[in-house]
Amino acid sequence: MTFKHMEQLQLTGKRVLIREDFNVALSDGEIDNDTRILAALPTIEMAMSMGAEVILMSHLGRPEEGTPISEQARYSLRPVAARLSELLRTPVDLIQDYLGPSPTPAAAEGIKLLENVRINTGEKANDEGLSKQYAALCDVFVMDAFGTAHRAQSSTCGVAKFAPIACAGPLLASELEALDQSLEAPERPMLAVVGGAKVSSKLGVLKNLATKVDSLIVGGGIANTFLAARGFNVGNSLFEPELVEVAAALLETTNIPLPTDVIVAKEISSTAQASTKSVAELEDDDIILDVGPATAMNFAEIVGTMKTILWNGPLGVFEYDQFAQGTRVLAQAIADNPGFSIAGGGETVAAIDKFSVTQAISYISTGGGAFLQYVQGAVLPAVQILEQRASKN
Repeated sequence: MTFKHMEQLQLTGKRVLIREDFNVALSDGEIDNDTRILAALPTIEMAMSMGAEVILMSHLGRPEEGTPISEQARYSLRPVAARLSELLRTPVDLIQDYLGPSPTPAAAEGIKLLENVRINTGEKANDEGLSKQYAALCDVFVMDAFGTAHRAQSSTCGVAKFAPIACAGPLLASELEALDQSLEAPERPMLAVVGGAKVSSKLGVLKNLATKVDSLIVGGGIANTFLAARGFNVGNSLFEPELVEVAAALLETTNIPLPTDVIVAKEISSTAQASTKSVAELEDDDIILDVGPATAMNFAEIVGTMKTILWNGPLGVFEYDQFAQGTRVLAQAIADNPGFSIAGGGETVAAIDKFSVTQAISYISTGGGAFLQYVQGAVLPAVQILEQRASKN
């Protein structure tokens, strides 16, 4: 990819508007997990060290466009501003009124954080007028929010078109480099692990990866559809009969090891009684909720032979301990592998955190939808505009 990088620019005295992804979960106004904030710190600190006047922008949740934040305060970035101030040890001012003919300039000291961009009318529609207003706030626009790079919106895409200079931040660049390392020139053999509820939600990912990997492990409801394609009764488990033929075709062209044993229950709950069964022994009211111990061991052995691993999605309903062992074994096997591993997606990151293997994964993506879009070969609009801007200069 060819685009300008923030660290290559002269930023002293420049107003630098950085689009980050501070879309964190909140409970009673408190931040539940600050991983995305922590991931953005190196970019912010680098811009500060380069003498920039730093302005940050982000969305949070899905507020109603055109409605003042005072009427939907749960979407305010105020808790993010407070946490940033603590981490950076410098004042971070939350700015409410930053649009209009006389936009608020950056301060010589401290940092400004613009209130939730998604309350601005036209944000999601990538409105040209709003994009120009964002661009008027800066001398340099930095796109650093990989998690929103798949959205063509004013704060991710439109502003990059009209800002005097548009470039990629270190976090965005590192995400793309890690993905390219695993997809474009991976060290072989390469494995992809794709879990989730439905084949339909990750069909593009499966089809694209099937042409790139040496082995493909499927988990969750996705695996059930593949088991059905092999003629097994999956009982009352979630699967998609309309995609059985698609699964069968993928099984013919790609090495997809399927479970030989599974953990089943009669219901999905924290108190459900779990039992281990061969995939040939399921009853009509059985629900597959995890892979069995023999399958988990087999998958771990496969992981151990790989040099590149891409992981998106758990093997079972790992939120409940009785259905977590398959994902636990997989996570540990990936952590023990000395090769390159990249993981992405909300459930995957949650599993990595639950099983305490964060430090052992080579790269953990901050993006969910963007990660999936990129893995299935789609163009990310916010990256495309950076490339277009670079080609014109």
